[in-house]
Amino acid sequence: MQIRTGGPGDLPATLALLDRAVAWLTARGRTGQWGTEPWSSRPAAVDRTRRYTEEYLLRVAEVGGEVAGVCVLAEEPPQFTPPAGEPELYIRLLVTDRARSGSGIGAALVDDAVAEARRRDVGLLRVDCYAGGDGRLVRQYEALGFTRAEPFTVPRAEGDPWPGQVLQRRV
Repeated sequence: MQIRTGGPGDLPATLALLDRAVAWLTARGRTGQWGTEPWSSRPAAVDRTRRYTEEYLLRVAEVGGEVAGVCVLAEEPPQFTPPAGEPELYIRLLVTDRARSGSGIGAALVDDAVAEARRRDVGLLRVDCYAGGDGRLVRQYEALGFTRAEPFTVPRAEGDPWPGQVLQRRV
């Protein structure tokens, strides 16, 4: 596996990973996180992902020359999460190829994010994730060395608010 810096040219591969993740979650009845519609069919989601590839640090994991995961890093949290009160590096997006689940791609991208935080002399790495359902995603981040910080909710025009959890890791 190789990890490289990406950019706008990686938008199609990033959207494909997100579409496969939505399909994987939907097939398992786990629709609370990202719904059931492909990411690439939702204009606001595509626009947000495009901005991620243009405005933030996009790190791309490749296996055999194919994109196997992406991690988007920013120096500020999304507007719906509370600020840390100190310099931080924030994982805005982390998605891996579900066909390669369990192969360490996500862990490698998190390790790469830790290394980037150290390069920037930033002592805090944060991420947020879906905290609904059985809490499995929160536990996955805890297994990667993160600890729970603040829970939050994002209001939605339709349906119940989206439950989230901010997690942090000292580096």
